[in-house]
Amino acid sequence: MSSRVMTEQTFLVLTALAEEPLHGYAIVQAVGTLSEGRTQLRVGTLYGVLDRLVADGFAERDREEIHQGRLRRYYKLTDAGVRALQAEVVRLSANVAAASFVLKARGAL
Repeated sequence: MSSRVMTEQTFLVLTALAEEPLHGYAIVQAVGTLSEGRTQLRVGTLYGVLDRLVADGFAERDREEIHQGRLRRYYKLTDAGVRALQAEVVRLSANVAAASFVLKARGAL
């Protein structure tokens, strides 16, 4: 993932996992909350993102629990995932600063 641009979905899943280990449905809810409803993850998208994060070493399975007869698989951020999230925050912040500078110069902010 280091050579790829981080997608918004990936960024939000990493952000959701930064607080505590979560299971799939809780991740979907957290992403919706974090994005103020702008991003709604579908199950297929979520597990595609999680599979990539696990393969890249940014997340790992934490535990499994049975809840109301269904398996809940929890995921947590790894140290590499924290570093990837930190790097993305720096990158996005620099982009926002650059855009803000240009817009202020135009009188648009």
